Parts: sequence; C-alpha cells; structure tokens
Amino acid sequence: MVRLSVVMVARNEARNLARSLGSVAWADERVVVDAGSTDGTAAAARALGARVVERPWDGYSRQVEHGVGQATGDWILVLDADEEVTPELAAAIRGAIADPAGPGAWQVRRRMRAFGRWIDHGGWSPDWQLRLFRRGAARAAHREIHGAYVADGPVGRLDGLLLHHTYDHVHACVARMNDYTSLEVANRLERRPDAAPSPARLLLGPLGAFLRCYVRKAGWRDGPAGLWLALLTAQYTMLRHLKLWEYRLREREDIDDLRRPPIRAAEVLAARERP
Repeated sequence: MVRLSVVMVARNEARNLARSLGSVAWADERVVVDAGSTDGTAAAARALGARVVERPWDGYSRQVEHGVGQATGDWILVLDADEEVTPELAAAIRGAIADPAGPGAWQVRRRMRAFGRWIDHGGWSPDWQLRLFRRGAARAAHREIHGAYVADGPVGRLDGLLLHHTYDHVHACVARMNDYTSLEVANRLERRPDAAPSPARLLLGPLGAFLRCYVRKAGWRDGPAGLWLALLTAQYTMLRHLKLWEYRLREREDIDDLRRPPIRAAEVLAARERP
C-alpha cells in the first residue's frame, strides 16, 4: 500500500499546529522538523500525533530536506505550519498517489490570507507550489531564502486549494520582511557574485514594484489589504537593494565579519535573537 508522509518545518508555531496538522490527520505519517522553538511547538506537535525531529536552523530548504530524509513514506507532502489542506485538495492528493501512471511530482494552488481577508490579485494568486512528490522524483534546490524542491520529470497540477494563513497584521509582515530581505542579498550574490545596486534601481525599483502589484496585477481589487501589500512590496524591494548596497559598502571598507550585515540563515537568526 502506498504511504504518504507530511513533512513540516516549524519554529515557534504552536498556535498554528492544530489547524495545519489537523488538515492532514489522514496522512500515514506527519514529521515536524523543529528548529529550537521556545513556545512549546515540539510538545504541541507530539500531542497532535506528529513525530518531531529537532534540528538547529540552517535554512528552510535544508530543514525540509532533513525531514524528507527522516520520513518513511513513498510520497512526500511538504506543508508549512501556517498552511491548511482543504478537503478538495486532500481528495486530489489521495487520488494522485494512488495512480501509478501519473506524474511523480505535483503542484498545488495556494491561496493567501493576509490582514484579515483572502488575496486573489496583485500577483499573489494563482500561486502554484511544488509540494507533493514521489520519493526520489524531486530534489532540493538550496537557497538562503525561497529554497524549494524541483522535479526531474513531468509535473502535474492538483485540484483544490492550499490555504496560506500568512500575516495577521502589518507588524508580522514587516518583521518577516527584515529577515527575508537580508537573505535575498545572499541569493543575489550567488546568482551574480559581482552584483551591486545602482541609484536608478534604488529609486525606480520600489516604484515599479508598487505599480506592478497594485495596477498591472490588479491589487486594488483586494481593497485596503491590496493597497497595503503593494506598499509593503515596494518597501521590500527598496530594502533588498539597500541591504545589497550596505553589504558592498562594508565589504569595500574591510569591516570585520562581526559587523557585516547578516545574509545567511544562521546569521539572520542569531541577529534576531541577539539582545
């Protein structure tokens, strides 16, 4: 019989686990990779019937890869702690893994909820994510941020929605934005070791991001939340360019490593927790 393992990466997600793990209670196995939570995440996951693997944080995709290695199922479903599998998607997943002639990897359509409402425009939807794959049919593509699994063969698309319960308020969005834009510097330098921001990008990049999100992608149709997301997207773009500029500046000044801006997952985590 084909077995499905759910792999979840979590850190201080105790309040979300009942919803996320509950939506996949029908799976054969649920593995939670906990990265040193201090809010009882590990205990809450165990109470909900999941198997917990504890591992220091070294980046999202590496945590997922470790969880996949610990899982025992023939198929893997990667699920974040702030996500929820709908009954329609659950049925589609069961059908996909039962079909031996189907693709070895599948994308799911994610719908985001932010600031108290569902977001369907602004470039946020449809958001197709490769989350279901037969063991060995996909591999990890490591990056400091937005690392993912990529398939080596055909990829199908499943019916149903993966609900993404993201930012409850602007504070949460800005806090995550600070971490993510730091990690984007590492991604950029990996793609282009000589990358450096220009004055034009610093000025025009945020404006272009706002217009793309709010006007071209019709973010205005999501009401106030669409406006907030467009403004925050512009801010994200500005911070990404500014942090690359700062990193290059301090690099030229031969600043010691302890004073250089953090751009790696472990460095960002340490900076966040430093008193």
